[in-house]
Amino acid sequence: MSERGRTVFGMDLTVTTARLSAAMTDLVRLLPTRVYDPVLAGVLITASREGLLLAGTDRERGVRLSCPAIVHTDGRVLVPAKPLADTLRAMEVDEIRVVVEGSRLAIRTPGARFALPLLEADLHPGVAEPPPLVGEVDGRRFADLLATVASVASRDDALPMLTGVRLRNRPGGRLSMVATDRYRLAVGELSWSPTGTDFDVMVPAAVLAEAAKQAAGAERVSLHADADRAGLVWNGSTITTTLLATTLPDERKLIPTTVESTAELEADSLAGAVRRVGLYNDGRPIVRLDIGAGEVRVHSGDHQGGQAEEMVKAEVEGSRVSPAYQVRYLADVLKAFAGQRIRLGVQAGYRGSLFTAAHSESLRYLVVPIRPLEGDQVVG
Repeated sequence: MSERGRTVFGMDLTVTTARLSAAMTDLVRLLPTRVYDPVLAGVLITASREGLLLAGTDRERGVRLSCPAIVHTDGRVLVPAKPLADTLRAMEVDEIRVVVEGSRLAIRTPGARFALPLLEADLHPGVAEPPPLVGEVDGRRFADLLATVASVASRDDALPMLTGVRLRNRPGGRLSMVATDRYRLAVGELSWSPTGTDFDVMVPAAVLAEAAKQAAGAERVSLHADADRAGLVWNGSTITTTLLATTLPDERKLIPTTVESTAELEADSLAGAVRRVGLYNDGRPIVRLDIGAGEVRVHSGDHQGGQAEEMVKAEVEGSRVSPAYQVRYLADVLKAFAGQRIRLGVQAGYRGSLFTAAHSESLRYLVVPIRPLEGDQVVG
């Protein structure tokens, strides 16, 4: 059936408001907000006996998210994505009825009706199938570790190679993920089930982290990749993205094998001290760690603006050292190890300090000390 040039497909279903709203919010978050083609600004909704499939693309990213629903009449429609997401977020009812009415998609609740215009579904390019499977990983563990690694990636589009996460398979059934912004470097590794295919890709950090967060509830997540794209697949949902053209240098050249001093202590205790002492600074948000016998002394401030110091018990080996760090960077790394006992390895000079869990190296986090009077240093 056609009305005013638009192909109209029937659809009638009942769905839980919260579930559909969450799926639409996720889809909108994964796709760029500024899309000048109204077709690409739409969400393609397909209703069938399996439930709902929401699809969107900007030709670089592709998103297909499943949502359970009671489908009374199968159908397929294309409607503006953001207005639909905004409407669903404003709903205060548990269930809604979604039905095609002429050239509009109506959302019905007791005592209310909201109608969105139908776009030409036949003009939508659809979402391509994911590239070949390269392996499977535990959804929760992957999401948790990736959240930390991806947070280190740069947000400066002028340095595109630093805005991604490098994913690759390692010997022994290990999946490696690496990101850096030049001032920090995070390396995560976890066990997975590879297909044996050579796998080394650079994926945009923002879309990868969001995709992994959405897949966190899945028992297993499939990773897919080829020379041009990468994707995650779980429970009937798929997210794909084009790859970055450049990659990172080998992180093993930056991870220290020897250090000048090592301190083992509780991450939460150090984080609390950094948070309190960091309130006292001379206009630059930095704190210094004096690592000595049996303790780490956290201090900051100057004679005019006030001073603060706090002692944290630690097991210390090696020389006495006093590295200084930006408060934000130090707080971020300690948050990544919340609830754990950590090992801090400090190299001589202004080379990166290595943070790991005391009894695991699944996450290695390098932070470059700051020159308090001369400016920042960079990784590598």
